[in-house]
Amino acid sequence: MTDTDSQHILGWLPDDADVQPFDEASVKDRLGRLQQAIFIARRNEELVLADAGCRLQGQDAANSGLPVVAFVPPVAEASLGDRTFCADYNISYPYVAGSMANGISSVELVVAMARAGMLGFFGAAGRPIPDVEAAIARVRAELTDEPFGFNLIHQPSEPSLEAATVDLYIRESINLIEASAFLGLTLPIVRYRLHGIHQDADGRVVTPNRVIAKVSRVEIASKFMSPPPAAMIEELIASGDLTAEQAELARRIPVAQDITAEADSGGHTDRRPAMCLIPTMLALRDRMQAQYKYEQPLRVGAAGGIATPSSVAAAFAMGAAYIVGGSVHQCTIEAGTSQIVREMLATTEQADTTMAPAADMFEMGVKLQVLKRGTMFPMRAAKLYEVYCEYADLTAMPPDELEKLEKTIFRMTLSEVWTDTESFFRERDPSQLVRAATDARHKMALIFRWYLGQASRWANNGTANRQIDFQVWCGPAMGAFNEWVQGSFLHAVAARSIEVVARNLLYGAAVLERANAMARQGISVPPEWIGAVPRPLNEIQENSG
Repeated sequence: MTDTDSQHILGWLPDDADVQPFDEASVKDRLGRLQQAIFIARRNEELVLADAGCRLQGQDAANSGLPVVAFVPPVAEASLGDRTFCADYNISYPYVAGSMANGISSVELVVAMARAGMLGFFGAAGRPIPDVEAAIARVRAELTDEPFGFNLIHQPSEPSLEAATVDLYIRESINLIEASAFLGLTLPIVRYRLHGIHQDADGRVVTPNRVIAKVSRVEIASKFMSPPPAAMIEELIASGDLTAEQAELARRIPVAQDITAEADSGGHTDRRPAMCLIPTMLALRDRMQAQYKYEQPLRVGAAGGIATPSSVAAAFAMGAAYIVGGSVHQCTIEAGTSQIVREMLATTEQADTTMAPAADMFEMGVKLQVLKRGTMFPMRAAKLYEVYCEYADLTAMPPDELEKLEKTIFRMTLSEVWTDTESFFRERDPSQLVRAATDARHKMALIFRWYLGQASRWANNGTANRQIDFQVWCGPAMGAFNEWVQGSFLHAVAARSIEVVARNLLYGAAVLERANAMARQGISVPPEWIGAVPRPLNEIQENSG
């Protein structure tokens, strides 16, 4: 457990110091008390643990004291990331619940996160504007001054919807958004960021609206880390959304101060390995900060694979300012999905995910990561995209293939599907119908997108007779989480509240950080001595100080 030859004497404790044996129970207990420092000393060549209240004596005590060979400092959960992140957003812990579309990151989840001292984003993507507006009202009715945010997803096929969402957020004074799936900057998000920009009495630039951008590519991250493009600033001046004075201030700020490096995750993802992506984004941050010299430095958070104390500790060790959870949150009791989906997710393993066509970017060939265990959605969605690529329009398909699609995938005639599709886009985005009237291939895409869109709704609503078609956005993090909680109280779905899950991940990471500090000083212990296992919330709160 120790390499005594490599140890240095840090000092001495009195001979009568209150010490405990260096055994499994004592080590586990001391590591778990996050706010208490640990002295590890030698008595008669055996290691002992000293109470945190013991005081080191000087060199003159060498002949009569206990030599201290290691010191483990306190590690608060709040100190794991960048303290300025918590301060800026008025939260207690550097933990974010990322937005999951169609309200899966629900009002209940956002409220629970806020009350627990963390930050949550409502999953506005895929929801009609009136539903998002109603969600804003519900969140505000539940909270007072606690922070929260809403999602803005890139809509390349429906730009008017993206613009309308920004209009809503500005009108409702939603001052924090999580930008996701962006392929580049758009005028609406720049307009959102710059709305209300001004200078305070001390000459500092004040931006009421803030953006946390979730990205996986350096070229996209660099756009968000840069000031708004000059061409867009000029366009906003011309439209009356920005004054010339505000335009000058806009050149002093990034589009997003906080960039979330999104590794292999559920939903829209490039499946980048976190071990490569996070250091790359941190290096980009440093270059961009040196170039623009922002008053508020850029920060980088980590998303994708956040599932266990080890992954959380690794993200912070690499330099992440904060962490963002997603897949794991979908199985919590506050998530806006069905109990059927929660049960499916609770049995998910790391290899149970695959890529499938995305409804919102179907015609672009963009894919997202979904659950494949217990559902045929990935195969059926891939079949639809294959048909879309092969035929110019539905009339070019052989009748027997059309009939097979109707019977196995749609379970209704294509004419009935189109009726539903027309009704949907008449309210959501009528321009899609205008285009479909003269573009048969686009009409085919809209019909196929009906299935992709319905598949997620069937999952969220728990439509049992369509379970085989459930679209469940999920990354391998879900499987890793299930492996970690196996045999613990968190194995039960009913115990998985968002606060309990999040605090366990943070607390476990802090325990591991203390164990690593011990190991770096030449003292290692068996894994079962560390105790980075799921614990009830009251026990975490008691041990966190």
